[in-house]
Amino acid sequence: MKKYLFFDLDGTITDSGEGIRKCVQYALESFGMVEEDVDKLNLFIGPPLEVSFKKVYGFDNEKVWEGVHKYRERYETDGWKENKLYEGFEEVLKAAKAAGKTCVLATSKPEVFALRIIEYFGLTSYFDVMTGADLEGKHVSKDKVITTSLNRLSDLIFKQTGEKPDMDELIADSIMIGDRENDIWGAHQNAMESCGVRYGFAKPDELEDEGADYIVDTVAELAKFVAEI
Repeated sequence: MKKYLFFDLDGTITDSGEGIRKCVQYALESFGMVEEDVDKLNLFIGPPLEVSFKKVYGFDNEKVWEGVHKYRERYETDGWKENKLYEGFEEVLKAAKAAGKTCVLATSKPEVFALRIIEYFGLTSYFDVMTGADLEGKHVSKDKVITTSLNRLSDLIFKQTGEKPDMDELIADSIMIGDRENDIWGAHQNAMESCGVRYGFAKPDELEDEGADYIVDTVAELAKFVAEI
């Protein structure tokens, strides 16, 4: 029985594809590049931007950060709102809470934007801990985000109970839920079990190849999963 559910944001809670794709296109256009291949642009949904610009387009470090700054220029004003809550996802959070679970947000999206999006969709009250990346690129990989989330959760439990939880037990009682390979990898780097969601932006077999411990196909299946796991 898992007590603590760690949720990714993009591709898991919200369909953020439109905003992310448009902001990547905006950044690329600043370099005189035009990209209309949706599949290629979808590779930016989930992993840190710095990683994706380097991996997908071979940018060097200087060009990576130029791209990140141009991306955020548009994301700050328009991109974050070009976003949809997956139909039925609030029922997932309601099911988790009804089953006595603690919900944690763990995303590689900058924390400032993640908190804004969660509030925009009226979901803040469901989460006891919310963690995102920093804007400087020092704390963006999913393993680090999950580690920080675990530490924040530990601090919360200590504040509530007066006792510091055993970290190994805390990890054993937790599961990471996300749609991309970096979610699965980040969980396993922290010795945590993982659940992949196939309705997000993973490529065929991506979740299986990364070794997801569980996989669900739909939001409705996820609602049942979080109540029973």
